[in-house]
Amino acid sequence: MNIYFCAFGKYMKVLVTGGTGFIGSHTVVQLHKAGYEPIIIDNLSNSDESVLKGLKKITGVDFPFYAADCNDRESMRQVFIEHHIHGVIHFAAFKAVGESVEKPTDYYQNNLGSLITLLKVMAEFNTQLLIFSSSCTVYGQPDVLPVDETAPKKKAESPYGKTKQVCEEILEDETLTKNFLRAITLRYFNPIGAHPSAEIGELPIGKPNNLVPFITQSAAGIIGPITVFGSDYDTIDGSCIRDYIHVVDLAEAHVASLKYLENNAEIYFNTFNIGTGRGNSVLEVIQTFEEVNNLKLNYNLGPRRAGDVEKVYADANKSSQVLGWKTALSLQDSLRDAWRWQQRLAMADSSRLKN
Repeated sequence: MNIYFCAFGKYMKVLVTGGTGFIGSHTVVQLHKAGYEPIIIDNLSNSDESVLKGLKKITGVDFPFYAADCNDRESMRQVFIEHHIHGVIHFAAFKAVGESVEKPTDYYQNNLGSLITLLKVMAEFNTQLLIFSSSCTVYGQPDVLPVDETAPKKKAESPYGKTKQVCEEILEDETLTKNFLRAITLRYFNPIGAHPSAEIGELPIGKPNNLVPFITQSAAGIIGPITVFGSDYDTIDGSCIRDYIHVVDLAEAHVASLKYLENNAEIYFNTFNIGTGRGNSVLEVIQTFEEVNNLKLNYNLGPRRAGDVEKVYADANKSSQVLGWKTALSLQDSLRDAWRWQQRLAMADSSRLKN
């Protein structure tokens, strides 16, 4: 294991915004495993403080945690005052495609504002390294599949996608000045699954917006039948196709990206697809979940949903060649871990009711 030390003789501290969220919490685990000291900030708008208990069970560590909003500059400054921050991984953002269509101004204000606030604070404290949580939605509906990083950014299909496009442009413009910032944007495809320990996983607040937590909650009887949005797309079975990546693989990509910036001082800006390179339809995911968990799901075919792209999956060769990163876990692993996590939640709920 590589251990990195700062000038004060402690592990290098990495600020993880949105660190109690789905991807953020798994990245905290992988950062710790790689020898970094994660510092977490999250306003808990789409997560729960109980995630910190899961992190401690996995790592044995109580990570410093700030319940604050990344749009609040003084709260952000306080974190930097109290800690010598080596680098930042910025997850904090609103992220539901459908909701962004209904509430576009909320998405622009939160997603752009939090990044701008973060950059101003990073500049004030001369923190140079940033890994930015972007999305394959920046491609819109690509002309060629699999899509690589050279593909043109088309008109985004949702306000959420537009915020990611603009955030990438902000970062590229800032890095061109070579004033302080060195940044990598990671264009995620579709993260699913949970930590194999079942101590942390996806924990949507209210009705799930993503496919797999909807599947697991439906299988657990928490919500009703699954609606497959669209059955007449030009795909193998009429449902949308996505590139589904295990969240632990995705978390590892952030560690690889941070090390890449550390080891290549001449790099100011770069962009990487983070996916498996394979596409699976919504119906394939449902059927695979049934097979690996020996369950039968109740689902209906519904109309198309506003903001959805027909099909997109990654060409991940660049991340493999440059970052030395590639996926290790399968769709079957992801769906097995996701169901194990849902069962863990059910056990915790049952225990609370008994007490």
